[in-house]
Amino acid sequence: MHIAVLGGGVVGVTAAYELQKDGHHVTVVEKNDIVGNETSWGNAGLIAPGHSFTWSSPSAPMTMLRSLVMGNQSIRVKPQLDSEQWIWSLKFLGQCTAARSSENTARKYRLASYSQTILHETIRDIDLDYDRVDRGILYFYRDPAKLEAGIAHMKIMENLGHSIEVLDRAHVLEVEPALAGVGDRIAGGIYCPTDESGSCHKFTTGLAAHLEHNGAEIRTGETVLSIETEGDSVTGVTTSKGILKADLYVLSLGNGSAALSRRIGEPLPIYPVKGYSLTIPVGNSPNPPTVGSVDEENLVAVSRFGDKVRVTATAEIAGYDRSHKPKDFTFMAGVVRELYPDGADHDRAEMWAGLRPMTPTNLPFIGRRKHRNLYYDTGHGHIGWTMSHGSARILADAIAGRRPALELASINDS
Repeated sequence: MHIAVLGGGVVGVTAAYELQKDGHHVTVVEKNDIVGNETSWGNAGLIAPGHSFTWSSPSAPMTMLRSLVMGNQSIRVKPQLDSEQWIWSLKFLGQCTAARSSENTARKYRLASYSQTILHETIRDIDLDYDRVDRGILYFYRDPAKLEAGIAHMKIMENLGHSIEVLDRAHVLEVEPALAGVGDRIAGGIYCPTDESGSCHKFTTGLAAHLEHNGAEIRTGETVLSIETEGDSVTGVTTSKGILKADLYVLSLGNGSAALSRRIGEPLPIYPVKGYSLTIPVGNSPNPPTVGSVDEENLVAVSRFGDKVRVTATAEIAGYDRSHKPKDFTFMAGVVRELYPDGADHDRAEMWAGLRPMTPTNLPFIGRRKHRNLYYDTGHGHIGWTMSHGSARILADAIAGRRPALELASINDS
């Protein structure tokens, strides 16, 4: 069967890989000149089932409200003259009860954990160089009281089956010696030894090259404009280069999925949440980070990709604007310079801002709706790489008529 995958981020490319493994002829359509060049380029690069907590939690409404007057909140809201933002925000707030947050976190963790298993299958089958670091992820705290609260919170993940280790200051520095210069400011941490990191962009481009080598068509520089339907069928896709016809279509366009789905009567509640990152060359720095880490009190994540350091922070509900200013990075740049003063060439940091495709539940849409030959694999939010591999396998199983490892009904309720 000929399957057209619309979207060449990590979600679309992993979906194409699983479909090609099933023997399908796959065409990937991507608007950028290369795959993996938007959120898959600038994300934190963490494969982190241990960080699967849903953002729609009981504390989120007050955080969002405070953000209207305070700029240092973990979730910031910038109201827009955009009904889509208000409708999505109300749905998000509807997921912020204790019961819904607990259930969504459990579902998110199950998908993330399963996805990591599928990732490991993929890298056993294919030799991919993506600067992988498989030494776990460290979540550290500066304040003893906040550390204790973090330990209690992380028990949720432990109860779901995730491996966690509580570390005192000395053991934090054993895991990440590059933090020695600020060791006196760290109270302790939580270590998830099975979490990992790497370059999502390198992974995506490497996997796309494998697809192409094995007969897939990767069509870059081509924008999907509309989906053409007749009755319960998709008859083709109009792109900036003409009409694309296939037997079956997969919509994996992230934030672009919302508008296209509305036009064919299958609206998806996906809205962008803006994130910021810095990519800093290591250069001749003698003491760069060695494992992925999160400064939990400042909500700044740091990863090492070969000769670069990636720093990420901020969740901003502010529409589709990707623009950024130097002052947007002042805080996170200060945090990483404090933590790793000899860890990177801080004056050469490259600034980036991108949009995470978020659903109110923080869970993606996977599977078919009312059109028999249109499937969805989209809306993966802030841990898209973490969840993409499992989503791709679930999608391929659904298309093949196999029973997926996770039932679609447990994922798609938004």
